[in-house]
Amino acid sequence: MTTTAAVFMSGNSQAVRLPKAFQFKSKAVEIYRRGDEVVLREKKQSLGEALGNWPHVSDEESSEWDRIMKNAALQAPQERDWNELLGG
Repeated sequence: MTTTAAVFMSGNSQAVRLPKAFQFKSKAVEIYRRGDEVVLREKKQSLGEALGNWPHVSDEESSEWDRIMKNAALQAPQERDWNELLGG
């Protein structure tokens, strides 16, 4: 999709008004030059930032997860013939 956008001064910085179709979800973007292009992309979140955006887990959900993991730990591992599976 190609479109044009307004370029204007904001204080001592040049700014571009992005059309709605090009708006970012994040508060920060990375900017760099690639030949004669200027590229903007959403700044990647750190793991801590990403985990901080996850919804709260209720006590009930946490208890259910603990129950599932405990049951999984009690089950004996499945026996596999790795030679047959790997064609050896």
